[in-house]
Amino acid sequence: MSNADRPPQTFSELDAAIRARFTEMRPQFQAGAAFLLDNPGEVAVSTMRALSQKAQVQPSTFVRLAQYLGFAGWAELRALFVERLAGEPKAYAFKAKSIVRRSNSDKLVAELFTAHRANLDASEPKSADRMLAAARALAKARHVHIAGFRAAFSIAFLLHYLYRLFRTSVSLVRGSEGSLDLELRAFAPQDVVVVTSFAPYSAEAVRVAEAAADAGAKLIALTDSAVAPIALKADHCLLFSHESPSFFPSMAAATALAESLIELVISIDDDQAVKRLELAEDALHRTGAYVAR
Repeated sequence: MSNADRPPQTFSELDAAIRARFTEMRPQFQAGAAFLLDNPGEVAVSTMRALSQKAQVQPSTFVRLAQYLGFAGWAELRALFVERLAGEPKAYAFKAKSIVRRSNSDKLVAELFTAHRANLDASEPKSADRMLAAARALAKARHVHIAGFRAAFSIAFLLHYLYRLFRTSVSLVRGSEGSLDLELRAFAPQDVVVVTSFAPYSAEAVRVAEAAADAGAKLIALTDSAVAPIALKADHCLLFSHESPSFFPSMAAATALAESLIELVISIDDDQAVKRLELAEDALHRTGAYVAR
């Protein structure tokens, strides 16, 4: 059997195969595949019936999806998730903690903080093993372009602000006053483009992701699904959860993801990044950016 004919042998290969074929899948397969990639810890420890209820598909959908991807059946597909779990101990914590929703329905503040904690617990196992590779790409980039629109703008702004504290080779893609097309023309093969968006996905974010792919730049997607429009062509996909009892999605996990990514870049740069950060802080103090105590 050639490599082209054999089913994926690792979770990484499975991830790539699903993303490559996602747009051609029938709707039920898309729903099942999206759930698998977005909840790998659940897949490894839950029954097919329990998973199908959460994914809102028929149990047989997972069997047919496994065969569609080249596996003999569901058990062979699920084995890749079990192997992934064995290599990522933190995923056990995710399952053991089990997201508690609305445990204080009569107290909105307590309910909100419960949701924030749950999102943090759910997001760590989804992205912890991918973050170092994304940070290395950022550290090697000639220039970094960061984009996020509407509700995701705060995360893009945070990434831009933190990155600029120790490196000036970064731009925030704003697209204001109809300038998006001009900003997209600046993308180059040696660059990294970071795009953040979550459902419902911003049309501008999708345009930025497509422009990055067209320019040959590395694309890092910070999003809520491995098959989100900005994730399908991404070189690095970092996932976060944003469930909330509020009318507005929780940004706690996305913020933690952004901060952690920058911390990793600094750790890779070692002393040079720290020195540049110290110079930036000194300049801010000298120019009166901070109020003296």
